Parts: sequence; C-alpha cells; structure tokens
Amino acid sequence: MPVMHSDRNSPRAIIIGGSVGGLFTATALQAIGWQVDIFERSPHELDSRGGGIVLQGDVVRAFRFAGVKTQGQLGVRSGDRIFLDRSGEVVQRTWMPQTQTSWSMLYAAMKRHLPASAYHHGEQFVRFEQDGERIHAHFANGRVETGDLLIGADGARSAVRQQMLPGLAPRYAGYVAWRGLLEEGALTGEAADVLRGNFAFQQGPDHLLLAYLVPGEDEATAPGRRRWNWVWYVKVPQGDTLSRLLTDRHGVRHAFSLPPGTVKDADAAWLHRQSREQLAPQFQQLVAATPDPFLQAILDLQAPRMVSGRAVLLGDAAFVPRPHTAGGTAKAAANAVALATALRDSTSTDIDAALAAWQAGQLSEGIAMTDWGVRLGNQIMRIAASDAASTAPFPA
Repeated sequence: MPVMHSDRNSPRAIIIGGSVGGLFTATALQAIGWQVDIFERSPHELDSRGGGIVLQGDVVRAFRFAGVKTQGQLGVRSGDRIFLDRSGEVVQRTWMPQTQTSWSMLYAAMKRHLPASAYHHGEQFVRFEQDGERIHAHFANGRVETGDLLIGADGARSAVRQQMLPGLAPRYAGYVAWRGLLEEGALTGEAADVLRGNFAFQQGPDHLLLAYLVPGEDEATAPGRRRWNWVWYVKVPQGDTLSRLLTDRHGVRHAFSLPPGTVKDADAAWLHRQSREQLAPQFQQLVAATPDPFLQAILDLQAPRMVSGRAVLLGDAAFVPRPHTAGGTAKAAANAVALATALRDSTSTDIDAALAAWQAGQLSEGIAMTDWGVRLGNQIMRIAASDAASTAPFPA
C-alpha cells in the first residue's frame, strides 16, 4: 500500500510532469514525509509510451529508497553482448550480464505506489510566481496551486525551464532513433535463437542497431510473454527532411518524437527498405515484424543551473543525455533520491540551503554525463566535431 502523508503541516511539492522523472520525485519525497501532487498535461494515461531501458543501479536504489514494489522481477536478464555483421554472423561475443526493463514497468510500479489523488491529468502548466518561501503554480484552466517547492520534471520541452532559463532549448544531434516493440513470439526460428538471451548490436557506416528482450504486457518477464525492443540510430539532416519525418500520418508536426501508430506509411516503407539493404537478416526480420515503429530525434541539453528560489529542474528538463549512455532514466532517479536526501528533516528555513547543496552535486554529474554522451554518440555515428558544433537549437 502507498504511504499516505496527510499532515497539513508537512511541506508540499508541486511536481510538473507525470512521466517517470515526476514519479521518481514524487515517490522519493513521499518517503521522507512530504505531500506531493503531480500535474501532467496529457489527459490520458502515459503507460503505452516509451520502450526498453537498461536497468541501472540508480533506478534500483530509487525504488528501494521509496519502498516501491514490483509485481515480479524488475526486468529481463541478458548474458552476452554480441555484434552481428551484415550477413548475420556473430563476429564478437562478450560476457556482460545485465538487466533490461521497460518504461511501462517503471511507470506502472511507481504510479501504483502513490495515492490516486496525487496524480492530476490534463493540467497544462503555464507559469510560476514566488512569494518568499512559497511558490504558486498557474495552470491554463485557471487553477493555482501553492507549495514549498515546484519541481519541473516535464522533460526536454519543459515549461518550467522556459520560465527559469528563457531561450535555452535542446539542440539536435544530427540523427534519430527508430524504435520498435513487439511480442516475443512474433520473432521465430534462427533469428530468435541468435538474439534471445543476448544484448545484440550491428554497427554499420553511420548507423547502429541494438536489440534485446524487455518485460511484456502487465510487466510479465516469463519466457514467451516478454517483448523484443530494438533501436536503430540513423542520420537525418536537420531542416526539411527532419521536419517531414516528424510530421505524422495526420499532418501534425511533432516536436521531438512520433509515438507508435503515427508514422506515415511512406516513412515506414522507407524504414523497411533501408532495413533490407543494411541490416543483418535477424534484424531485418525484427523490423519487418514490428507493427508500429516509432521515432525520436536525438537531442542535447545542458542547463547552467537547476534551482531558482523554490523552483527546481530535474531529469530531462535540466539535462538530456544521449541514449548511448543508458543513463537518462537513471539520471532522473538519482536526481530525485539526492533531492529527497538533501531535504530530509529540513524545515522551511533550511530548504534553500538543501537545494543549493543538491544543485552543486547534480550539476557536475549532469554535465559529465551529457558531455560523455556527446563524445560517445558522435563517435558511434561518425559525426565530426565541426558538424556537431554547427547543429542548431531544436525548433519547437
């Protein structure tokens, strides 16, 4: 059962953003006795979004810190890392055991842990105002909420960051990630035999594909009930080409990504053609069997600060690391636990000191992770430093 904190004298956090960053923050602060309320702009549940995630220690520590329970195992184990060549031969094999989980599993477990009354759908944050030790959040429908802390956990398009740091926007890295999720049984024969139980890669000229198993529907981790997750990084020039790609089948231009079911038929056909031309047979089958591939632009973002009075930026609202670091979700978890630890036993008079101490550590870690991700991604995708430096802020 979720821990309920109804003491009106407890400090209150207003959390903008109901994805996993907001949930990590809410569960961690709830664990130290804070009242928490999450405000998510989408009127719908988010649990169909996202894909596979390499499970990092920071996520496990966040679950333990908050007392979040899962219905079973937290992910699917893999043993070897294997690299396939264009013909499908395994050209490199290294024992490197790890666990892969899914966005949906983390989201569902943390959502269950919170009281239903703490999560508010369909709330579009507009701006905040500070009044000494209190902060007021204003929403598009006229709602105003007051608390001791406002946390922007609203991702790369953060509305909280837009007010704190006007003009700071993500930069496009020069390539996109095509992604897919499909039921384990949809891949059969030799392809399934080669990939199952492994974390599999194919590195080609200017592209990289990786694939692994993740929990299936209802957080299932039993063989046969899991899902294949694949990610294919492909260069796409900024400008009209990228803009057309991010325009969905209904003619709507999306900011950074296209969710499942919205990719245009012509773009899906292009994806399948490129798969047949460039990928190993096992990966060709994986892509071909995927009913609804989706897409995200790869971005870079570094915030020069994470605290402004009682307003805080956390997770992708402050730093967007390249996915090759496998650290985006872990970073949000670490931010949240560090924040709760800094605020533990704080009174209203020393919250500001706790925030200053928290920011000092999290800024340096965020900068280090994102810098490493840029170097790693540019090396993988063979992007020259001169080309990387010329990328422009991502258009909203």
